[in-house]
Amino acid sequence: MGAVPVYRWRLAPDGLATRRQLRAMGLRPGGQPVTAQVERPRRRRGPLVAYLYRTDLAKPVRAMTPGKQVALAKANAARRLCPSCRVDAGYCIPRSLGMCVPCAFPDEEQRAA
Repeated sequence: MGAVPVYRWRLAPDGLATRRQLRAMGLRPGGQPVTAQVERPRRRRGPLVAYLYRTDLAKPVRAMTPGKQVALAKANAARRLCPSCRVDAGYCIPRSLGMCVPCAFPDEEQRAA
């Protein structure tokens, strides 16, 4: 890949967008190479870099298939199921706890009652 133009933060020309900006527009890069990059200065570590893509070459986001929707629903349901009490917690169980809050802190629930 050759050298790409580098723009300062918020000074990129119109017609270029990051992956997130493309996604918000319902687009994806679609295999096109990086057109430019934008740098945001930071004091301690090096600059923060975001790659830019041309919006006119971007392709629409692929539609989700019924099979993918089913698989995503199952994955999200598994993230809500407490492995300890086997109850749907109503929220995604944090990895730091590994179980729902009542199972992780049973003493605090007894004090509240």
